[in-house]
Amino acid sequence: MSDEHEDEGRSGGPRSIDHSVVRTRVGLVIPDIRGVVTPHAVEMRKAEFEGLAAAINLDTVFSEIVKVREVRPSTLMGTGQVEALRDRVKAEEIDLLLVDTALAPAQQRNLEKETGAKVLDRTGLILEIFGERAATREGVLQVELAHLNYQKSRLVRSWTHLERQRGGFGFLGGPGESQIESDRRQIEERIKLLEDRLDKVKRTRSQQRNNREAAQLPIVALVGYTNAGKSSLFNRLTGADVRAENLLFATLDPTLRKLDLPHGRSAMISDTVGFVADLPTALVAAFRATLEEVVEADLILHVRDVASPDSAAQAADVLRVLEELGVSGETTPIIEVWNKIDLLGDRAEALQMLRAAGTVAAVVPVSAVTGEGAGELLASIETALAARSRTYRVRILHQNGGDVGWLYGHAEIVGRDEPDEEGQTYEVRVDPRHRDSFTQRFAGRIETA
Repeated sequence: MSDEHEDEGRSGGPRSIDHSVVRTRVGLVIPDIRGVVTPHAVEMRKAEFEGLAAAINLDTVFSEIVKVREVRPSTLMGTGQVEALRDRVKAEEIDLLLVDTALAPAQQRNLEKETGAKVLDRTGLILEIFGERAATREGVLQVELAHLNYQKSRLVRSWTHLERQRGGFGFLGGPGESQIESDRRQIEERIKLLEDRLDKVKRTRSQQRNNREAAQLPIVALVGYTNAGKSSLFNRLTGADVRAENLLFATLDPTLRKLDLPHGRSAMISDTVGFVADLPTALVAAFRATLEEVVEADLILHVRDVASPDSAAQAADVLRVLEELGVSGETTPIIEVWNKIDLLGDRAEALQMLRAAGTVAAVVPVSAVTGEGAGELLASIETALAARSRTYRVRILHQNGGDVGWLYGHAEIVGRDEPDEEGQTYEVRVDPRHRDSFTQRFAGRIETA
């Protein structure tokens, strides 16, 4: 621990804690603001915020809903509530207060001053979780950019990315106030550098996407609320071993795998970061290069945790983020995947009560854990991708075996006639991206089915 941090601890300011020695003791404050209507019940918000804190292994000492009659510009909540928090922080030796709302910089500073604990709002906590989760260089860059944009207006001791290669736990120490105040220009220069690097990432992704398009494989993107089971479903469908845990934001960096469909057709499926209520705009912007996999997808699988009583509100949050990205059921086919049906009690009644969110191509109940419904989902994916395809009949002679191989690699064979002495006629469904190659290769032998 540096001398600067030791001095802070002795002077009664926010203490820097060695996480390897002791877990940070935190108190969770969930404001219930009068007159503010949200789709999420306050108890569900409380449970989710507790999950966010658990995502980076904090020691939650208390979790409390605080009714706020009128928002105070200086401290968010009333004087008496702030004093009660101060007393609790002192009595229970709280190191960090997490507040489940977006705090103004002045509110954050004043709450720290009044309570004697470090204070972090919802946005800051999500940024810290992403910093902890980022595993690739691209993910680290994106988190750092979002964190810098968030921190440049907050002269608080929660910035350490300038000293680290990875994110996470920036609120526990670091260069602190003096560096942010004295070196704002360095932060701006760092932001510009990160934006330039991410532009290069975007160009690289664009090239990779062009290569996939050259291979003419459609893209299927998994989206959904965090912890809806996207990675478990991804593993179930592809046989991959992507990290899948009962943990918010277990997946941060995108993963692509080949997906084999029932009639021989293939696609590329992408597992992406989970969405969450009030996802920071800065984070969405920073991850735009990654989320372009969603924007450019031919089909979206919206994975919903239908066992959650908050499923409808979570689905609405996902659609809001998709809309921010310019994606909707009107522009891109969306299949709603109702996951975790194995956790439903009276399944038939529960499913009957559910409603699709927005315009969807299909709704498929599944269990990523047991595999129930996986076959139906693959068939629905194939049907949705085929919706833009046309069906043809093509005659292939026995000696032209390469043509048969081409059909298996680039089209969906939906039927075939009995072979005769000269050859065989195939009925095939051809995606628009394959159509030119198909018509050129089989010119003179094609008829519309």
